[in-house]
Amino acid sequence: MLSIDEARDIVLAAVRPLPAESVPLAQALDRVLAAPVVAAHDVPRFVNSAMDGFALQAGPADRTLRIVGESRAGHPATVALGPGEAIRISTGAQVPRGADAVVMVERTTEREGTVRVEAGTTPDQNLRHAGEDMRAGTTVLQAGLRVGPAELGVAANAGVATLRCVRRPRVVVLATGDELVVPGGVLGPGQIHDSNALTLSALARRAGAEVAHAGEVPDTPQSTEAAVRAAFTMADVVLCSGGVSVGEHDHVKPAYLRAGVEERFWRVALRPGKPTWFGTRGPQLAFGLPGNPVSAMVTFLLFARPALLALQGADPGTPRERRRLTVAVPRHEARDECVRVRLDGDEATPTGPQASHVLTSMLGADALAIIPRGTGELAVGSTVEVERLPA
Repeated sequence: MLSIDEARDIVLAAVRPLPAESVPLAQALDRVLAAPVVAAHDVPRFVNSAMDGFALQAGPADRTLRIVGESRAGHPATVALGPGEAIRISTGAQVPRGADAVVMVERTTEREGTVRVEAGTTPDQNLRHAGEDMRAGTTVLQAGLRVGPAELGVAANAGVATLRCVRRPRVVVLATGDELVVPGGVLGPGQIHDSNALTLSALARRAGAEVAHAGEVPDTPQSTEAAVRAAFTMADVVLCSGGVSVGEHDHVKPAYLRAGVEERFWRVALRPGKPTWFGTRGPQLAFGLPGNPVSAMVTFLLFARPALLALQGADPGTPRERRRLTVAVPRHEARDECVRVRLDGDEATPTGPQASHVLTSMLGADALAIIPRGTGELAVGSTVEVERLPA
C-alpha cells in the first residue's frame, strides 16, 4: 500500500491548473489570482494630511497665522500657501502648495479668521507622501494568492476593477448506499441519514470549489455508472463516497472504469481511509473515498483538498508541525493513523474516540496527528507530526 505522501504526490502529479477568467473585484473574494496585480498609480497619489488640523509652513510654537482657505478630502484648496498663512485641512485631504507640515487641530486655537499655533512643527510632520503605500508599476499581489478582504482593498487602491483568477473547480459529490436518506428524511429499517454528501460538499466549497451537484446514489451497478457518467459531463472533479472496497455491493470502481477513468492507485496505508481510490479521465479527477464519515472527511483533506487547491494554481502544500502527545496513543502495525487532535501550545490531545464512524471526533479538532505505523503505543510526551485542518 502507498504511504500518505506517495498517494498525495500521485494526485498532485495528475493536476493541470484550470484556465483563467476575468472576475469583477466585488465577486473575487476567496478566488485565486492567475496573474499578478500591478499598481496603476502611486498610492497615495498625492501628499495628504494624516490629521484634521491646519496646513502651514513648519516653524516654532506660539505664532498666529491667517486662515486663507480650506482643503477637504476630494476638494483640494484652490490657493497656495504663503508665509504667515494657514489652510484648514481634513484627514486625507491634499496638502496645498507651499505647505510642508500639518499641525493637529487640538494644538491650535481659532479666532476671527486666524489660528494660534500652540505647538512647534517640523517639515513633513503629519504628512503622508505620494507612493508611501504603493508605487505605480510595482506588483502588489502575486499570482497564486487567495484573495481575502485585505487583498480586495489593495487591488481597489491599486486602481484595478477586475482580477484575472483561475476558474473555480466544478465538483460533483456522490454518496453511494441504499442505506442513505437525505438529512431530515424518514428512516426505514437499516437506514441512516446521509452526512457525507453534505460534509464533502462543504469541504469542497471551503477549498474554493463550486459544487455542481451533490446527492445520494443507490447501490446498483446501473445507478452508480449512470451517476458517474452524468457527473463527468459537469465536473472537473468527481467525489464518490462508499462503494470502493471489495464487497459484493461496492460498485464505484467498476463504474469509474467503465466511464473511461484510468486507475492511478487504490488503497493507502492509512487509518482511517485504507480503501481510498484515485483515477483520471483526461484532465478530470476521480476520487473514491471510504463511506465511513470520518474516513471520508480525512481522505478528502489529505488528497482531494490539495488537488482542488492545485487546480486553482494555489499552493497545495500541507506543512507539518510537531507537537507532544498528552495521552498515550496505540499504533497500528501496518498503517499510519490520522488522529483528530486539539492543539494547545506545543501539545496535541485526541478529541475522543477515534473510530471511523465517530463523526463527533471531528468536532473541535484543530489538526490531524499522524501516528506512524508500528507496534505498541506512543507514550505520553512523544513528538508527532500534525497537519492543521483548514479553518
